[in-house]
Amino acid sequence: MNFIETRGNDGQKPTSITFSQAILSPMSSFGGVYSPESLPSFDEAFFQAHVNSGYKTLAKDVLAAFEVDIDESVIDEALSLYDAFDDSTNPVPVVKVYDDLYVSELYHGPTRAFKDMALQPFGKVLSSVAQARNEKYLILAATSGDTGPAALETFKNRDNVQVVCLYPDGGTSDVQRLQMVTEDANNLKVIGIHGDFDDAQSALKSLLTSETFAEALKENDVSLSAANSVNFGRIIFQTIYHIYSYLELVRQSSIEMGEKVYLNVPSGNFGNALGGYYALKMGLPVKQIHIASNNNNVLTEFITTGKYDLRDVSVIPTTSPAMDILKSSNIERVLFDLLGAERTKVLMSQLDDNKFYELTAAELKKVQAIFAADFCNDEEGLAYIKQAFEVGYLMCPHTATCFKAYDTCREDTSIKTIAYSTAEWTKFSPVIAQAITGEKVSNDQAALEMIADRAKVTIPTQISALFSKPIAQKTVVDKQDIEKEILAFLNA
Repeated sequence: MNFIETRGNDGQKPTSITFSQAILSPMSSFGGVYSPESLPSFDEAFFQAHVNSGYKTLAKDVLAAFEVDIDESVIDEALSLYDAFDDSTNPVPVVKVYDDLYVSELYHGPTRAFKDMALQPFGKVLSSVAQARNEKYLILAATSGDTGPAALETFKNRDNVQVVCLYPDGGTSDVQRLQMVTEDANNLKVIGIHGDFDDAQSALKSLLTSETFAEALKENDVSLSAANSVNFGRIIFQTIYHIYSYLELVRQSSIEMGEKVYLNVPSGNFGNALGGYYALKMGLPVKQIHIASNNNNVLTEFITTGKYDLRDVSVIPTTSPAMDILKSSNIERVLFDLLGAERTKVLMSQLDDNKFYELTAAELKKVQAIFAADFCNDEEGLAYIKQAFEVGYLMCPHTATCFKAYDTCREDTSIKTIAYSTAEWTKFSPVIAQAITGEKVSNDQAALEMIADRAKVTIPTQISALFSKPIAQKTVVDKQDIEKEILAFLNA
């Protein structure tokens, strides 16, 4: 299967490329990204064949359907990394919270967030491709809190790759920050920036398309790639857990095979939701995808009105900081799939130049046939956390936004909902403590211990050990100094 450009071809890049080429060089003509030329189709026989499959078996067959040009031995080794999750036989537990609401827990990997589901195997795949080509790569990652720790974890000490992770200083939870700044592998560099995630992501995209930066890297015999979900290597692994979660409900006898469900996804950069969209397009029985946002509710406005409007808005800090994003990169792939490259280029150019675009009524109808959306403010989120805790379920503030969309987006209450939990409660303990007790606790350690005692749960060692680890990454710079810091790291 080949990959093509979301904004069309500029006459300089190839008109289509392979999967391995797409993950090594994820940016395409006119500042676009790569998407599949076509999607595989899964019929009921495929799903029936995998009702009793383990996660790795399902994943391998999904990747095979995409015809990825990666050696089978590399795929096997990459997927074996799921064995180190909390339960090697079930890396993605699906937990019943209410009679018609099930939560797919995507956070049982090493950094306690859903990004591990894609980045754990992706790191192995990309590094292996680089080694096979005898090439060295600089991997850029911009993070709102979860991509950074997961990217650093998967790439640390791997051959032929160096990683630079950009994060908004003060814009992540304390635990997320500690997960990054305590990493000390020689091939990793963490840079805090004065700004928000959109600033970090804009810097990443600018560097990925900068000719002068590419020339500077060439002098070091280094090529450039990215670990963000602009890279389809992330997205392909994110389609799998949507299929697995559906089949888990069948295994639990909660639904019949073929019965449609709602997917309810907390969304920032839209990669998680895009994985669900592709799963739907490939044949997964999905009635509709519900997009949950926080007060940075650009996606809610877009899906409701067709207007993507970044004029006179700025990022609002919330209790769900990994979703404090305004410019969602993967909306572009949805536009491309629904409207084609020519229209996508026009819309994205309008967004780049004018910070605004608007769909036609016919285009909006296509979007609304698949998506509905709502947003959850901080106060509502605290109430949902407490409500779930009172029935025995402990969740993070990002997951809480799904509970608002569950209440407001369903047109048919007889259809069951799969909501996606993107982070463990441990990464946002002060918020959880406030929701449960009504008390504000500013100290993460105290909040962790308070919740663990109240909920009768154990703090994972990956989290508790962070507070005694030395700080290895201390760089915080203005946006204009990012390139200089990266080149100094490469030349060190």
